[in-house]
Formats: sequence, C-alpha cells, structure tokens
Amino acid sequence: MEQVETRVVYANPWISVREDLVRREDGTTGVYGVVDKPDFCIVLPRTTAADGPGEGWWLVEQYRYPVGARRWEFPQGTWPAGASGSLEDLARAELAEETGLRAARLTPLGSVDLAAGMASQRGHAWLAEGLTPGEQQLEESEADLITRWVSRDELAAMISDGRLVDAMTLAALTLLAAHEGR
Repeated sequence: MEQVETRVVYANPWISVREDLVRREDGTTGVYGVVDKPDFCIVLPRTTAADGPGEGWWLVEQYRYPVGARRWEFPQGTWPAGASGSLEDLARAELAEETGLRAARLTPLGSVDLAAGMASQRGHAWLAEGLTPGEQQLEESEADLITRWVSRDELAAMISDGRLVDAMTLAALTLLAAHEGR
C-alpha cells in the first residue's frame, strides 16, 4: 500500500490525527484516519517474598477521561513535550513519577501496537524488580492517582472480575508470561 497524500486534520501537544489517501496494490484508492501519539512505556513493578510485602505488584488507579471512569493499571506514559531519552530512561521515569519506586533491575519484555488499525503508537513493556521506595513526582493531570500494592492472587481476581480492564496492562502481562515461558 502506498500513501498518495496526507494532511493533519487535528493536532494538540499530545496527539494528532491525519487523513491519508492511499493506493492499494490492486490500484484502488482509499482513505485512512490515523491517530499519531508518541510511543510509551509501561512498567510492571513486581515484588517477591524477599522484598517485604510478598509476591505481588504495584498498580496505579486514576480517572481516565475518555472512558469516564477510574481505571487500575500498571504505571505508564510518554515523555513530556520537548523531553526525550531512551526507552529504559522513560520506563524508569514513569515508575518513579507515578509510584515513587526505583528499580534495581529493568528487563525489556517486548512491544505492542496499541491499536494497529487506527493508531501509530506502540507500547514498550518493562519488568521492574529490586524496588526501593521514593517520592512520587506526579504531573498535574495525575493529582488523583492512587498507588496500591496487590498480591499475585488479587491481581488475578481483579482481572477476572473486571476491576482491571486496561488493555496495555493485560498485554504487558501476556508479554511477561511469554518472556518467562508460561
């Protein structure tokens, strides 16, 4: 498929939407609407029995305006406008910002297209271990953010009963299972 022309139909500091005229291999043309957002990192902060609270996870809960509800999820985000760095730097920054935690070890788990049929954004998952507490550095839009540790069993229950429905959190857990051979 070949892009014939493109135009931005909406843009703000966080997102842009473009309309692309395309030519397919059979010569027919079509239109695609594409949402462009920066790639992001999602961090899976895991604790073990040796870490104190036991085997489990740190989650955050915050109000998500597009769905009109609070959602539990793993810490995740993009660089602020004008900032940049490696994906590992971003993962460390998001973990510290949203939870206050610092990780001795970060392991890349893989990447996922967030919504390949309409968006260019990719999410990059990282396992964070060897956690030490610190102070959160929340952005203004995260003022209502709640951080909570949950056991492995409680995380499974939250998924089963619909309290945890964030697609990228669920995808990141799948990447972890594949990474660990489960």
